Amino acid sequence: MSQPRWAVVVPVKQLAAAKSRLRGALPGVPHEELALALATDTLRAVLACPAVAEALVVTDDARVAAAVRAAGARVLPDEPNAGLNAAFRHGAAGAAGWVAGITADVPALRPAELADALLSAQNGRPEVRRFLADAPGEGTVLLTAPPGVPLDPRFGVGSALAHAASGAVPLDGDWPSLRRDVDTAADLAAADRLGLGPRTAALMAAGRPG
Repeated sequence: MSQPRWAVVVPVKQLAAAKSRLRGALPGVPHEELALALATDTLRAVLACPAVAEALVVTDDARVAAAVRAAGARVLPDEPNAGLNAAFRHGAAGAAGWVAGITADVPALRPAELADALLSAQNGRPEVRRFLADAPGEGTVLLTAPPGVPLDPRFGVGSALAHAASGAVPLDGDWPSLRRDVDTAADLAAADRLGLGPRTAALMAAGRPG
């Protein structure tokens, strides 16, 4: 049986407000450029994943919208304007079939790892949401829902426990590039060791001391 194709929702904040803990992580590199690079490299990997039928980016940032639309994503305005979980719900409402939500800060993501994680979610118990914790184990990078089941996101501080408490079942595969979200300079260095996407890698090179 072939794997169904997924709709993947990727919310992206206004660049000026995004990834605040990374501000100044790359001296000489404008913060908004780094935030945009993280998002576009994440989306590039999502769109390259053979299990993904479409990517829906929820954003009100004009630069983000232009970049991801050019890459092949569908852009939805952040009409709720009520934070990350509202943006995930809004994007999921515009999708059909198997739906996944992924954070926009996994710039080392490998499409094959995302495909394997989605296949694992598909092969789980029917009518059950699945989630993947980040590398430290406290946050969430991926949340999935089968057809007819609301995504019901609980992203934020302690979201892995929050998703489990809501009835979602953890995924436990070995997908280091998918688990490696980037919130701090140390996270960015760890993602660099895994192999960054091209836009973030170029900024890393530009930000290194000569």
